[in-house]
Amino acid sequence: MLTETTNVQSELPPLVAQFTSSRRGARLARQLAVRHLEEQGYPPASDASCAVALVVAELAANAVLHGRAPGHDFGLRVALDTAAGVVRVEVADAASGKRPPATTPSSAPEGESGRGLLLVDALAARWGSAPRHPLGKTVWAEVPVTHSTNAI
Repeated sequence: MLTETTNVQSELPPLVAQFTSSRRGARLARQLAVRHLEEQGYPPASDASCAVALVVAELAANAVLHGRAPGHDFGLRVALDTAAGVVRVEVADAASGKRPPATTPSSAPEGESGRGLLLVDALAARWGSAPRHPLGKTVWAEVPVTHSTNAI
């Protein structure tokens, strides 16, 4: 196999995984994303890792709560793009008809829910969703990160 060599820091392949549509699955997705970033040189306590962990937690929780379809898991993809200075998080679920709002929703201060996308909007440079064929949607967010000086 041929590989192209560049002056760009070498990166591990993206993390791609499937999880059961459950609270446990959402928790495991967050933990695996943190471990993946640690392998990229971003320690769990770093700003980058904490921001990505929160985004993964919110998007995975939304997939479990609002995107669950019987017999279908949700998918996670986490990819570091050092050239762009972002970590792209993608969470795919099986609910085609339940897309997130086009703009960040407002949340009543006394409300018990509805702040997840506000948090994603605050941490991500940009975010959105796209249909997934043949079934479902993918919600994505690009979290800005600074270059890790101790990256592998």
